[in-house]
Amino acid sequence: MTTNDETVLAPREGLPSTAPSPIEVEYQDARGLICRVRHHQALLVGRGEDCGLRIPHAGVSRHHLAIAPEDGRWWARDLASSNGTFIDGRRIERLPLAGTTTLTLGDGGPQIRLILPRPDQASSGPGSLEQIARHYFRGEQPDGAGEHTRMVRRAYRDLERRQRRLYLALIGVVLVLLAVLGGFALHQHQQLRHTERLANDIFYDMKDLELQIANLEVSIGSEASAELKARVAESKLRLAAMRERYDLFVEKIQAARAVPLDTDDKLILHMARVFGETEVGVPADFSAEVKSYIRKWQSSPRMVRAIRRLNENGYAPTIQRALSEQDLPPQFLYLAMQESNFQPRIVGPPTRYGRAKGMWQFIPETGRRYGLQPGPLQHLGEYDPADERHDVVKSTFAAAKYLKDIYRTDAQASGLLVMASYNWGEGNVIKRLRQMPANPRERNFWSLLREHKIPKETYDYVFYIFSAAVIGENPALFGFDFENPLLP
Repeated sequence: MTTNDETVLAPREGLPSTAPSPIEVEYQDARGLICRVRHHQALLVGRGEDCGLRIPHAGVSRHHLAIAPEDGRWWARDLASSNGTFIDGRRIERLPLAGTTTLTLGDGGPQIRLILPRPDQASSGPGSLEQIARHYFRGEQPDGAGEHTRMVRRAYRDLERRQRRLYLALIGVVLVLLAVLGGFALHQHQQLRHTERLANDIFYDMKDLELQIANLEVSIGSEASAELKARVAESKLRLAAMRERYDLFVEKIQAARAVPLDTDDKLILHMARVFGETEVGVPADFSAEVKSYIRKWQSSPRMVRAIRRLNENGYAPTIQRALSEQDLPPQFLYLAMQESNFQPRIVGPPTRYGRAKGMWQFIPETGRRYGLQPGPLQHLGEYDPADERHDVVKSTFAAAKYLKDIYRTDAQASGLLVMASYNWGEGNVIKRLRQMPANPRERNFWSLLREHKIPKETYDYVFYIFSAAVIGENPALFGFDFENPLLP
């Protein structure tokens, strides 16, 4: 909080300029800091440059409110503002001020607090409390005082001793209570840390089991024995039970937070879980970084246009079906948005691996590996109707299989590593991933960032997809006028 006891702002013409006592005005500045200034003269509040207290808020009028002394007291007067001035939800035009008054500029707009000092009840004149105290308790010759004065002084000293003993006893009780509360808080903190460790252990046990199931399903094929199929089904039931237990632990951890999470923070943690990272182990600065990319989406029309194209062409059901067949999160839909803005005919720039083409931007070699035949124009920077990479259905099902192969092997069930691998290329990312331990606990996106330098393009790629997926869960929360494209 900043304080300026000598702030004097020039009043507007026609407003009184003197007051019996200064008034303090408390408000929040543009940086979010609480400021308090003292005024001796009239003050104009508003959005205009000529205001003594300037509040650059859309709901505040250019000249919104006058705070001025009149007839020996301070008054607040609304200057016919567009959105009004309110106190406790009631609109005011003119209001006498006393004590502390909180005014809201506009309905639900910024607030200012007006604080007037309470009048001093003690006088320093003849017969005042100060004079009496000086006579009885600060006499320079106590032995020469009268009997009445000595009696008052003895009574005061006796009272003072009793109060001192009482205060010491109260302090002792308070210290005991603080010790008990401190012990309880320490116990609660230790329990919370224990719960977090258990949640982490369960989460990574779940990821190990997910990988086992995914690899079993790849190997069993259609001719698998009934015993092997039953083993897979049993593993899936065990995985569902582990997920329920993990969810209970996460609920306990969230409930124990000193400061409840905002809705957008909850969505960010939820999306981390969707893409294969534990909410409990997310780095402290991750949420702030995701929000910075959400603001980038908000400052551009790209996402709105891409979602409109997705809906107008009915691509979403095809993408969801392909991802569902591979047991992948449907939010991988946003990877196609980052690659191509859902444009099937798009052609990438030339690279040493050839040109990437289609909605999922397959290069020729990877396309062939997943059943997509490049066309005769594969080396040219133009749309080729004979190139199966431009086929929405074929390329989408091929992309889902490709994503699942990365997901179950080198990415170790980390959706964020899958995104990085898809962008940077198998040779670049997977070479680095294979230097890390082959388990989800130690092979994840945070470890990649910590142990290896990745290109800015790949870093942006991952955060753009992740932040788009967060927005897609509740577009209206972030100011977008479209529905969640993954809803049926």
